[in-house]
Amino acid sequence: MTTTAVTATAATTAATGRAPTPGPVPVLWLALLATPVAAAANAPVLILPDMAASLGVPTETAARLVAAFAWAMAVSVPLMAGLLRRRGLTPVLRLSGALLLGGTLLVAASPWLPAALLGRAAQAAGGAGLVAAAMSLAGSARRMGVISAGFGMLGAAGPLLGAQLSHAVSWRLSLSVSLLSLLALPAVGRHAAVTAPPTAPRSRFDARGAALLTVLATALVLLPHAPAAALGSASAAVVAVAVAALAVAALAVVAVAVALLALHVRRRPDGFVPAALVRSPLFLGSALLALALSTSYFTLLFAVPRLLADRAGWDVTAAGAGQLVALLTGSALSWLLAAASARLGRTAVRAVLVTLGALAALLAVFASWGPLLLVATLGGVFGATGANAVLSMQAASSVPAPQRPTAIGLFSLCYQLGGAFGPAIATALVLGGA
Repeated sequence: MTTTAVTATAATTAATGRAPTPGPVPVLWLALLATPVAAAANAPVLILPDMAASLGVPTETAARLVAAFAWAMAVSVPLMAGLLRRRGLTPVLRLSGALLLGGTLLVAASPWLPAALLGRAAQAAGGAGLVAAAMSLAGSARRMGVISAGFGMLGAAGPLLGAQLSHAVSWRLSLSVSLLSLLALPAVGRHAAVTAPPTAPRSRFDARGAALLTVLATALVLLPHAPAAALGSASAAVVAVAVAALAVAALAVVAVAVALLALHVRRRPDGFVPAALVRSPLFLGSALLALALSTSYFTLLFAVPRLLADRAGWDVTAAGAGQLVALLTGSALSWLLAAASARLGRTAVRAVLVTLGALAALLAVFASWGPLLLVATLGGVFGATGANAVLSMQAASSVPAPQRPTAIGLFSLCYQLGGAFGPAIATALVLGGA
């Protein structure tokens, strides 16, 4: 904002007694703010052996850097959305930027895995805050479609980008691409300077509600990975017992967390998880459909390359290139659905998403021709990114304005859970026989 604009803003406020209504942030700034975290999340996929060798640990241990990022991203989105609801945009941008920068510096400098894990978690928490801020500022499905399409495209390009940066410079640079988000902070921050203060009622922070939601989200993220934790056992009998014990324990934690959170919401209906939100059919329907489509997409993302090799005889290079093209195309096309969603109406949009999601799953199950399997990938990413764009706006519209950041945060948590469930399903159905 120029000095003249600031002076005019002050004059308008003084003359009218009201803060001016700021114009929308240009959507490309919002996309730049939110989407680099998608590339950072997927950057380690092809370079885990290099990372493991540099840190002096096995590749399976280095994979914890991926799990730590996914966990921190999932649990931080609703937490950052809660901060956005209570304190407004400026504190979220400052905290997120600091976490992102500090975490990246830690990853870049640390020779030890524990410190690198902490850095990756901080990166994810900072990225989650920027994503929550960008989604709260989108304002329409069309603008949200630009963010979601960019998220899908950078996520698809993340593994290749990470590999190229690793080979050219270092794997540590590959994990630093989310710093590009900081370029958008000045432009979005200027908007924050003239944004009205938060309209959420001033009340004591609901620490118990936040803690219970964090425990629930953590348990849900870890639940699909419980069987994998037992695979190092010596015998089949020990593996079976360990898998059953870990699965039961994880389910028990989830059940207890759900019960305690439900009781807490009844006692404090305006707390961290508003009762109006969990009682809204529109919010619940939007969030659960997004979870289903996200889970389907991430299942296809991990399963289709193996299916291309087994059924169509494609090599790794051809499968990777074909899937990249399908992911980029599906992500870009999802914007068309977001742009047309207002004309189509809620029922038609959901019908399109459900139909495409079902067709993608059916193709993955029955198709043996390589191009059809790529169409399944295209349909999966189209449904997931389209759902993220359109259904997030529907979920936010289900509650009053002060609670919309919370609605977007909880919706995003449901979407992120698909990233935990999908790979586990792909492993159980397709990859487990590798």
